[in-house]
Amino acid sequence: MNIAIDCADLDHSRIDGTRVYIKQLLDWFGKLDKNNNFMLYHQTSFNKELKPATFENYNERKIKPYWWWTQTVFAADLRYSKPDVCWMPIQQVPFIGPRKTKYVVTIHDLAFKFFPRHFPKKDLWKLNFFTDSAINRADKIIAISNATKKDILRLYPKIKGNKIHVVQHGFDVQHFSKKRNETEILKIKERLKILNNQKDKYLLYVGALQPRKDLVTLVKAFEKIKKDSANSNLKLILAGEVAWMADGIIAAVKESDYSKEIILTGKVTFEDLAVLYQIAEIFVFPSLYEGFGIPILESFASGTPVVTADNSSLIEVGGNAAKFFKTGEIASLEKVLLKILKSSKIKEEMITSGIKRAKEFSWKESAKKTLNILKEI
Repeated sequence: MNIAIDCADLDHSRIDGTRVYIKQLLDWFGKLDKNNNFMLYHQTSFNKELKPATFENYNERKIKPYWWWTQTVFAADLRYSKPDVCWMPIQQVPFIGPRKTKYVVTIHDLAFKFFPRHFPKKDLWKLNFFTDSAINRADKIIAISNATKKDILRLYPKIKGNKIHVVQHGFDVQHFSKKRNETEILKIKERLKILNNQKDKYLLYVGALQPRKDLVTLVKAFEKIKKDSANSNLKLILAGEVAWMADGIIAAVKESDYSKEIILTGKVTFEDLAVLYQIAEIFVFPSLYEGFGIPILESFASGTPVVTADNSSLIEVGGNAAKFFKTGEIASLEKVLLKILKSSKIKEEMITSGIKRAKEFSWKESAKKTLNILKEI
């Protein structure tokens, strides 16, 4: 069986949840399946941190960038190679691919449907057009959470439920649970320009800086907490690259009375990220909507309490190990954070629950389920 996979996202310099998902499943496909042939399509060179493992049955097919690559040169090569099935881990399906090829598409989230104002207009049209087409044309759909499946059925009532298969993300527990020594931590703090005051405590956010993440609410809650003298040594770390429409976030940070105590790290490597979780008092994920929410599991495995908004898949992923606040409400977030900061007992209970929760998610199981869908189509 020949299985084509669109891996072009792994060439990008910015690392996000979708790209980690693609890499992790490719690292496992070759271990779990030695018989079928996998054709890995991309454009230039894999990002060194996203480069998938190599196996004898992996055939890398590099096609140079071109206008609307997926719909043009990628689709044209599919017509030449005629794979049995094509897995599209992005929300798009080629229009002119070979007729006999079956398509499986992964739908990560539909945030742009619910929060269109948080997306650039030039991207919004493409997201709607390609996602609508992919959902209607795919032979099978993979939803990365039950919440995402519900959203698909709600927004696309003509789609039958048995066409959609829920396969939750896995997770690399070992990487984030490995404890780093003081020397390693110091080096990374210096690299990310985090002043090494041993008395400092940190609230941490991990992810892109863009409006859907609702980071202004986090900054405002941080400001209120800082007014309590007991939290004078508390700092806020926003770890991630500036993405689209981030002007409001940057302005909120610059205009804050505590701007010098809000750290913008920019791009963070996997190694640095593991350390950031481990030095944090609390990981805060105020997002308005997520298809899954891998940072929650990263924090759990690192032994760091999680506070997240009460929406979409965040409730599903956080389970009984996270604490939730009312989405978008500064006072609600402040109240939850203060409760944890003031109680070592609550914090320890959350750490124990989080470590246990992280172990319930496995990339191996995610890869197994995905492979079964691809092979049984």
